[in-house]
Amino acid sequence: MIPDTQLHHSDSSFLSFEDFRNIDEHWNIYWRASIFLIMIWYSELKEQKKLIDKTIKALLNLEVDLYENIQKTDNEGTVDYKLSRYACYLMAMNWDSKIRQVAQAQNYFAEQTLKIDLLSQDPDRLSIRNEISDGNKSLAKTIARHGVFDYSRFNIAWYEWMYNMTNEELAQRRNINKEKLLDYMGRTELAANLFRVTQTEERIKSQDIKWQADLENAHRQVGKEVRSFVQINTGDTPENLKPEMPLNEMKKELKDAKKALI
Repeated sequence: MIPDTQLHHSDSSFLSFEDFRNIDEHWNIYWRASIFLIMIWYSELKEQKKLIDKTIKALLNLEVDLYENIQKTDNEGTVDYKLSRYACYLMAMNWDSKIRQVAQAQNYFAEQTLKIDLLSQDPDRLSIRNEISDGNKSLAKTIARHGVFDYSRFNIAWYEWMYNMTNEELAQRRNINKEKLLDYMGRTELAANLFRVTQTEERIKSQDIKWQADLENAHRQVGKEVRSFVQINTGDTPENLKPEMPLNEMKKELKDAKKALI
C-alpha cells in the first residue's frame, strides 16, 4: 500500500506517478491497478472493477492489443492488473474529472501527449456506437420475422418522431453525410438511440406487433418517447444536441496518443 502522505500531500501529488512504475523481466514498464486506482482516489473494489471493465472495453473498441496493456495478475493473494502507461491514460480519461486526483491525472497525461482536447472526448462513445450496430442487426432480424418489407420506411419513421424531421433534414441541419449521423453523435445522443433500438425490438416482441404499418407506428411511438426523455433530462430536443468529433477521427487520435505516450 502507498503511504497516504505520498498520495495526497499536495496539489502536485500526482507527479509521483512515475515513481510507482514497475519493470518486468522483459523490461516492460507497468503500473499496478491497485496502486494507480488509489492514486486517482478510487479505493472501493466495486468502483475499481467498473473502471477496469470500462478501460478493457475502450481498448477493445480501439482495436489495441489488450494483452500489451492490461494483464491480470496476483498481488499477495488478491486479483490485480498490470497496466501499461496507455491503459492508465484511458483509465484517467474514463473517470470523473471533478475529482481533484483524476483532474491531476488527466492534466499529467495531457502534458505527456500534448492533446489536451482529447480529454473532453469520451471513449464510451465507441462502445455505444458498436452496441447500436449490433442492436440494429438484431432489430432487422426481428422486423423481418414480423412482416416488414420496406426497411427504408421503417427506419425513417423514428427520425420523424424522435427528431421531428427526416434523416436527410437532420443531416443538412448538421452539415453531415446522412450515412454518418451516428458517428458524430455525443454519448448522450448515442445512448438515447441505443435505448430506442432496444426498446423498439422489445415492444415488437412483447406485443407481437406485425405488418409494415403497425411496425412503423411502434418505431414512431418509441422515438417519440425517447424524444421526451431527452428533453426532460437535457433541457433540449435531440436535433439540438451538439455533434462531436467524428468517431473515426477520435479513434485515430486516441491511437496517436498511445504512440506519444510510448
